[in-house]
Amino acid sequence: MGTNLRQALYVVVAFGSLIWAWTHGFAWIAGGGNILNLPSFFIDAHQSGSAAAFLTVDILTAWGVFIAWVITDARRIGLGTGWGVGFALLSGLGTCFAFPLYLVKRERFLDAKSQPG
Repeated sequence: MGTNLRQALYVVVAFGSLIWAWTHGFAWIAGGGNILNLPSFFIDAHQSGSAAAFLTVDILTAWGVFIAWVITDARRIGLGTGWGVGFALLSGLGTCFAFPLYLVKRERFLDAKSQPG
């Protein structure tokens, strides 16, 4: 798959997953949930059954790893810690949103960096 097509796919996945995830987030809020109380959100999800508990643990772990990785990776490749922190903060809307967008930014940055001139 070509770079531009892959990046376009990442962007579609990012925005599609943001919309899909937040339709459920807004439903949870409408039912009395407080999105500013993240422990409550994850406790509610974890207590909703074994499948939800599995996914809660999985996503919390992936989210934590993403935050640690994106900050250090952005600094390591020369993009800058600020970009990493920005994408870590963006992951508050959803790792499913921030991660593919970071991959697009990362690929474009590395491609530009490798161009002579």
